[in-house]
Amino acid sequence: MSVTSRYREAWEGFWREAPDEQGAVFWDAEPALTVARHLALFEPHLTEPGLPLVDVGCGNGTQTRFLADRFGQVLGADLSAAALDHARAADPEGRAAYRELDASDKSAAQTLHAELGDANIYMRGVLHQCEPDDRRPLAETIATLLGGRGRAFIVEPSQAAGAILKELATSPSGPPRKLAPVLRHGIVPGAVSDEAVPGILTEAGLTVLTSGTLPLVTTEHTPDGTRIELPSVWYVVGRAG
Repeated sequence: MSVTSRYREAWEGFWREAPDEQGAVFWDAEPALTVARHLALFEPHLTEPGLPLVDVGCGNGTQTRFLADRFGQVLGADLSAAALDHARAADPEGRAAYRELDASDKSAAQTLHAELGDANIYMRGVLHQCEPDDRRPLAETIATLLGGRGRAFIVEPSQAAGAILKELATSPSGPPRKLAPVLRHGIVPGAVSDEAVPGILTEAGLTVLTSGTLPLVTTEHTPDGTRIELPSVWYVVGRAG
């Protein structure tokens, strides 16, 4: 199975138009406010920190580069070739490697696992962007890449975040400047309920080791200057059995 051409083209169009500078994209917050907070929750559960680490849905690589400064082998993987062009341009020293990956494609996941062996995974805000039929295959890809030894940190906007985004999108003055391109390209957060996510993970052969809530920081602000933060739920998972 692989993603629809519409979905792929939406992301390609978005990233082709996206500015190069860090912070210009709605979710591209500085690592100190995103992945650094997540690592504080994730690292205590890593049984083998020396495994390769895959940043699934890496986008322009802002968080990937932070991870590459802390782990020995880091791979940023994304569906969009245009996103990876941004990531490579922002990483001229090659601190991380980058790979085009359709994370709903079982054979692609198996090929990557054969190359890397078991890996740890960081994934931020990918599941809720998937079309419904791609959610289970995405979770199965995570299970494949983890193998028997890896751990994954998954963070997703909660249901409450969907209401906030809907309110922003339908504001009488129009959506915020950085949210508008997301909507224009048809990249609309899916309605994944908080209760559904653990089931999706479990059905794919994963075990939720721990979970919690945390604000998901964006780069956008309200008219009064307040930074927009979205409620999120995070999970640390491993392969069942």
